Amino acid sequence: MALGLGLVVIMALALLLLLAQSAVAASRAAAAADLAALAAADAARGITTGEPCAVARDVALKNNATMVACAEGPDATVQVRIELGAGPFLGAATGLARAGPPPAPGSGSRRE
Repeated sequence: MALGLGLVVIMALALLLLLAQSAVAASRAAAAADLAALAAADAARGITTGEPCAVARDVALKNNATMVACAEGPDATVQVRIELGAGPFLGAATGLARAGPPPAPGSGSRRE
């Protein structure tokens, strides 16, 4: 009986570790996508040099991620999709982000 209870506890702990690892991977993928989209939007606006999707790919690689998709939209907006390896049991974590210029003054933004 004690052996069975010990196995149940070990399995529960292993499951908790997998859940924690997946949460960390999802957070890292989201952060990599955010950084890649922001860098690409800066390139699209001419603030930095380079082609926006190439800049996004470089930023993703620096964050140990792979850029799966990149789309330039109107008004210098860029949307990127990033995949990041989450370990042998979890597969890949995906991050999606869109970035662009800040809203124009008086356009309904309520920043104060």
